Amino acid sequence: MPDRHAVSTDSAPAAIGPYSQGMRSGNLLFCSGQIPLDPASGEIVKEGIEGQARRCLQNLSAVCEAGGASLANAVRCTVYLADMGDFARVNEVYAEFFGGDDPPARVAVAAAGLPKGADVEIDAIVAL
Repeated sequence: MPDRHAVSTDSAPAAIGPYSQGMRSGNLLFCSGQIPLDPASGEIVKEGIEGQARRCLQNLSAVCEAGGASLANAVRCTVYLADMGDFARVNEVYAEFFGGDDPPARVAVAAAGLPKGADVEIDAIVAL
């Protein structure tokens, strides 16, 4: 039997498809991509790209906590942007969460479309 355990929390939006919010395996937590859904209302936040990026990272942080980890221990993140012109503003918010001397490895890609019309989605792999 493989060492894998689903992680879920009410502090982040419920999965909107057949996937887990996170999956623990060995010494890693794989967090599904988080779009800027408010966990209470289930609606996309209407706070511009900065507010959307912040909500994505807050949602990821909640999944990490539910999995016994901290977003500060992320080893890799992927940022998906509907518009690469938003990269600098998303990067500023990202630095609020990972502004230390050893931020995680990261990939940023432009996406033709994101779930629910979001402008940004972020996922993470986190060390336990």
